[in-house]
Amino acid sequence: MSRMLIVNADDFGQTVGVTRGIVEAYERGIVTSASLMVRFAAAADAAAYARHHRELSVGLHVDFGEWAFGNARWEPIYALPTDDPEEVAAEVERQLGRFRELLGEDPTHLDSHQHAHREEPVKSAVLEAGRTLGIPVRDFSQVRYVGSFYGQGKDACPCPELIRPPALTRLLQSLEPGTTELGCHPGYADGLVSNYVREREIELETLCDPRVRQVLADEEIELRSFRDVLTFA
Repeated sequence: MSRMLIVNADDFGQTVGVTRGIVEAYERGIVTSASLMVRFAAAADAAAYARHHRELSVGLHVDFGEWAFGNARWEPIYALPTDDPEEVAAEVERQLGRFRELLGEDPTHLDSHQHAHREEPVKSAVLEAGRTLGIPVRDFSQVRYVGSFYGQGKDACPCPELIRPPALTRLLQSLEPGTTELGCHPGYADGLVSNYVREREIELETLCDPRVRQVLADEEIELRSFRDVLTFA
């Protein structure tokens, strides 16, 4: 059985710098897909680019907040309330509506910022949206998700060795048959408030490294996007 790989860049539209890095990783590197954060001003420019580059599949990166590690604990940079399931479902619908306004179409897939949809009540709201639209939801479809290409460890400890070409090479060589989504976060640091900043440029360099594309060829791994993925139950 063949191995197919979707390389999906999270946080599209979060800042101008992040968007610029994702575009570069798509044009020069192996990124094939992106997940748009519609609540940020830079989302409009990201969407404009995507409308003119339809080979790049774009999903909705549902956003309920961001947390950063500091003072020996995780603290919110910003957060939307998640205690009322009806309001959570309404917020997911608002973000879907904004996505349609920006892109003129439905997303090709759904996931969430800092994996908020892995927990209730965001989980139920996002899964219901995915069922209604007939599109894959990260962690809940036949597309296997791999999130280990990430340059931090426990308590946001920097681990740049995890996002260098040798680490990505090992990861690619270990892919199982079928379709896999590789999560990534390329970008530039300007204007970004996050625990994950300097690592984004390292990811960008790795994703654009010719040696990585050669590994894909050697391993006979086919790059795909979510536009190639059919509806999953």
